[in-house]
This record gives sequence, C-alpha cells and structure tokens, in this order.
Amino acid sequence: MLYPNLDVSEMFVERQAQRSAMHVRHLNEQLVRVLKTIGYDVGFQSGHGQYLVDREGARYLDLLSGFGVFAIGRNHPVLRDALKSVLDSDLPNLVQMDVSTLAGVLAERLLAYVPYLDKVFFANSGAESVEAAIKFARVATGRTGIVYCGHGYHGLTYGALSLTDDKNFRGGFDPLLPDCTVVPFNDLAALEQALSSRQVAAFIVEPIQGKGVNIPSDEFLPGAAALCRKYGTLFVADEVQTGIGRTGRFLAVEHWNVEPDMVLLAKALSGGHVPIGVVLTRKHIFDKIFNRMDRAVVHGSTFAKNDLAMAAGIATLEVLKAEKLIENAARRGEELRSALTRMVPGYELLKEVRGKGLMIGIEFGPPKSLRLRASWNLLEAANKGLFCQLITVPLFKDHKILTQVSGHGSHTIKLLPPLIINGEDCKWIETSFDSVIAASHQVPGAIWSLGKTLMDNAVRKSA
Repeated sequence: MLYPNLDVSEMFVERQAQRSAMHVRHLNEQLVRVLKTIGYDVGFQSGHGQYLVDREGARYLDLLSGFGVFAIGRNHPVLRDALKSVLDSDLPNLVQMDVSTLAGVLAERLLAYVPYLDKVFFANSGAESVEAAIKFARVATGRTGIVYCGHGYHGLTYGALSLTDDKNFRGGFDPLLPDCTVVPFNDLAALEQALSSRQVAAFIVEPIQGKGVNIPSDEFLPGAAALCRKYGTLFVADEVQTGIGRTGRFLAVEHWNVEPDMVLLAKALSGGHVPIGVVLTRKHIFDKIFNRMDRAVVHGSTFAKNDLAMAAGIATLEVLKAEKLIENAARRGEELRSALTRMVPGYELLKEVRGKGLMIGIEFGPPKSLRLRASWNLLEAANKGLFCQLITVPLFKDHKILTQVSGHGSHTIKLLPPLIINGEDCKWIETSFDSVIAASHQVPGAIWSLGKTLMDNAVRKSA
C-alpha cells in the first residue's frame, strides 16, 4: 500500500509559515491575536535544553518551560532514546485485560521518593489527577465537602475548576461542583472553621501557589495537616507544578516536613513529550475505591498507563537523579533570588522577590514618585496587571527571554526555567531584568510608549 509523504519534520518546515493562518481558521484565533499584539509571534523553529530558536535563528532563554513541563529541558537525549526504545520494541501496549510492566516500574520508583504513601493511580494530566482525588476522597471518607484555597489553581475540567476561584476561568461555566468551599490561603482559623463541620472529605492545596508564587507561612501546611487529622479530612497536596524537583526538593511539602494523604503530580514527569498525571495515596484510601473485583475498573482512563507515558516518566526520574537536577534547582534558585532581591532597594516599582528553588515570583507594585504613580495608575485603570507586560515584552524582544505574568490581573512575573539552567543563564536573567526594570523607571521612555499602546488595546477591547 502506498502512503503519502509522512515525514512530519518535513511537513513542519513546509507549513510553518502558515501556522498563524491555520490557527485563525481552525483553532484559537484569539491566541493568535494576543501573540501578535505583544510581539511574541516569532515562529519558534527548534528547542534544545533551556533554549528556543526562532525563524530568524535568534536564541531565547525559556523561563516558562511549557508551564513547567520541560524540567529536564527540551528534547533531552535520554528521554528521546527511551521513547524510541518503546516504539522500536513492539510492546503489547494498552492491552487493558492485562497489567502494565512499565506502569509497575514507574510506580515503584515514584513511591521510593514518597515512602509514606503506598499506591499509585495514573491519569493523563494534572486536572485528571485532581478529578481522581476528589472522587477518591469522597468515597474513602463518605463525605462530600471539598475545601480549597483562594487564589489557587487546580485545572479547568469541571471538578478542578470548582476548586479554582479565578473568575476569569470560571465565568460562564456555572453551575460547578457543589459542596466546594474556599478559604483564604495561609489562614488556619478559617480552615478550622470549614473543617469543623466534619463533612469535608478533603482539603486540597498547592504547597506554593502557582498563580502569584504565594509562599505559605512556616506554620500553615503543618497546621493544616494537623487540622485535617483532627477532623477526619484527607490532606491533598497538588504538586502538579511544584513537584518533581521544581522547588529544590522532590516535593515542595518537604520544605515543611508535611506528609499528605494524597500527592498529585503531572507536568514535569512527562518530560514534555507524553502527558501523564499521577495520584500517590495511602493504601487505606485506595482500598476503599477498588475494594472488590467488580470495582476493579470503577475509575480509570483509557490511555493512562500507556507505555510511552510510563517510559517518559521513568526517563525523567533517571535524568533528575543522574544530573542532580533537584540540587541544581536549589542552588540556581538561591543564586537567582539573591541577585534579583538585591535590586529591590534600587527600584521603587520592584516590590518583592520570592520563591523556592526554580519557582520564583518577581512582584511589582505602585511607586511612590508622582510621575511614575500617575503612569502606573493609568495602566491599572485600563487593565489590572498590565504593567508587567512592560517588563515581559522588552525582556522578550530586546533580551530574548521568554517569560510571562503569573496569572490574570497579577503584578507578579513567574520564572519556571528548566532545572538544567547554568551560571551563564542566571547572569543572562539578572542583567536582562536589571536593564528592563531600570528602563521602566524612565518616564517618558520607550517602555511607557509600549504601555500606551497596550493601554489603547485594552481600552478598545473593553469597549
């Protein structure tokens, strides 16, 4: 049988000039408009490690890493070889009426990092892991309530969205899952009030909130775990973004010596190639779900334990260990935070630098001087959080650094670089931020001319 040319890399080259037109016609037109408005439509052609290359051959330092999935960098040779080995081996993938060898291997290796948990459930994404955790908690406890934190983010499927209080995401999708209660992040009194009804199945929390890089107090997570034990509620740590070494520990909860009842993983475990989601849980919870032979498949997902995803996870853990990337995240993160924090006293628009490992938030705030404050207020009136684009856009255009704001209406820029970044990369980040932040204090100036353009676009959009 004759097939048409299926060289996908050649197809990419032939059609890449049409990428925006194809997306406008067949996919998300609004995303294309956003990229063109802020000048990000450079047409990336290749990626290796922590770097991206555009159609003109310019090299960029990627501080988004695909929202955290490329922890070991793009196109890591060990990961690629692992995936090729699966494809070349004719493995009996997804038989369904069988159990997966590679799923057993990956589960074993994950639990070695979290020895207080006993069982693993595989899914296809972080949101699917959240959905599973909701179901598991309700069955295991016989309760319906779920408590989550304000400003948190747990995904965009219906259950996960019900635990995400961002109106920008929730708007138009009501009604959402019932019996979900929000409490302020870092507020143990509010959490105890919510749990005291003894009707709450689970408290789900990001150890460090991704939207804003909000760090808990030293008392919050240990206190929350104690309250969950007191009131019979399961403690669920959503480590979809913070896990797999991102914060300088395998799990972020390790910074506070907390042992959750469930841990949710995804993103980085995929190596950036094959989606995967994970629920790590205690045996007594797992056994409540899968408690009889006729309930052996009461919850699952068709592609969840596919061999490519399992191989990607195994390879990612191998690279993490062999290249000491958790240690590198801790060392480079401290180096970056220290360098950026030293800038704070010199720039009135720069408020705070915070984070752990290579999850760093750079927060800006209202200036004191009259001229800067007037310009700041104009931007805020047009669109809350717009000022940060005056930092991210010049970083991208002038310094070839890809990063973005940490959430809708946020004044915090989040750095999530691959865990493989080196000392030269850190210097690149430091000098680039210093240059752009300095320019943002010059009114009038090129950056504030950009601000006027963005403000005009925001006003037109609202009209």
